[in-house]
Amino acid sequence: MTNDLGSDVFDVLVIGGGVAGLSGALTLSRARRSVLVLDSGEPRNAPAAAAHGLLSRDGVAPLELLRAGRVEVQMYGGVVVSEWAVNATRADGLFGVETESGKVFRARRLLVTTGLADELPELPGLSERWGRDVLHCPYCHGWEVQDTSIGVLGTGVASMHQALLFRQWSSRVTLLLHTGPEPEEEQWERLAARGIEVVHGEVAGVEVTDGKLSGVRLDSGLLIPMQALVVAPRFAARSALLAGLGISPVPHPMGLGTYVPADAMGATEVAGVWVAGNVADLMAGLALAQSQGVTAAAAINADLVNADADEAVARLRAAPPGGPFSAASDAMVTERVLGVRRRGLDSLLPDAE
Repeated sequence: MTNDLGSDVFDVLVIGGGVAGLSGALTLSRARRSVLVLDSGEPRNAPAAAAHGLLSRDGVAPLELLRAGRVEVQMYGGVVVSEWAVNATRADGLFGVETESGKVFRARRLLVTTGLADELPELPGLSERWGRDVLHCPYCHGWEVQDTSIGVLGTGVASMHQALLFRQWSSRVTLLLHTGPEPEEEQWERLAARGIEVVHGEVAGVEVTDGKLSGVRLDSGLLIPMQALVVAPRFAARSALLAGLGISPVPHPMGLGTYVPADAMGATEVAGVWVAGNVADLMAGLALAQSQGVTAAAAINADLVNADADEAVARLRAAPPGGPFSAASDAMVTERVLGVRRRGLDSLLPDAE
């Protein structure tokens, strides 16, 4: 059932209080599991003014979405602690998670939803505009920058695709080759057919006017005006705290960065540890991360149900003298299951005076 900070061990410790983590915590709390959520309060999408693509909540401020999620988790007895988790270990069948302040919380199972870090190209002023008018996902921000002048920073083979993709939202798209490869002949033809301008030369930094992106300046000094800049960050799973459990991130097969591999239910290679959201799926948006949190939570609860049953059977077999199939054990099981409906004449006789 529910638990609080005074309790020694929680059923599940959720590390990361984003959409995936809170959705998992909500599901587990409603399953009457004792749940603790550790969250640093620094979600990946915090710089964005609004979150999109989440049915019935489109346009909600990211921090407001998480605030409401915390309230819902706490309604069902879940505990939320604003702490940064730094290390996870396992001893005597339990997980211990240490926070930055030195506190240690213990749990039977872990759900890790720590997300990822966006590693941006090193350009002056770029990170300060991230999530505002320096973007990467058209499904998150494309509508908001439609019909504006959009630049695409060339850093690799994905930049060509980004330029064609953002052309769906605006006819004024410029591919800045920067450090990216020169387009091949067929690519030049596709860019020309879609009216996408191509600019040679490396970008030296971004220009901001009145608190908004106004363009990028090349090494040559030339200013290219634009209202939005698209970049392709490297996605790095936030998983350093799992090193003590033998879990390490691996390179993504598409070259997008690193992630923690898991099965379809979120189970990692280490028994008792599940992952959900961007730490395991680098391309997951809000709706998918939410679904993954719920899926992992259901798998964790099923695992705990089996563990609880196993422990109950072990206690039952150990308690009565004579072993599990003795007359004493049979009588105890019958009494527990049938109560006054137990077999025999004694249940039919009136109480003794």
